[in-house]
Amino acid sequence: MARGNQRIKARAKNLEKQAAQKSKNTKTGSEMQRDKEALAALMRQKQEAANAKKADADAAGGKK
Repeated sequence: MARGNQRIKARAKNLEKQAAQKSKNTKTGSEMQRDKEALAALMRQKQEAANAKKADADAAGGKK
């Protein structure tokens, strides 16, 4: 019966390993789209701020 005990222990170890792994994405299509749009809006804001900062630096420093 030693082999049976090994098999049981191996199954338990494998179940723990599978539980620890990241599962697939559970978001629906609309949730993913909403998250993508929110992230895109944030990136647009950051880009506008960077462009404004660059424009201020160019105006203050002047071009040679």
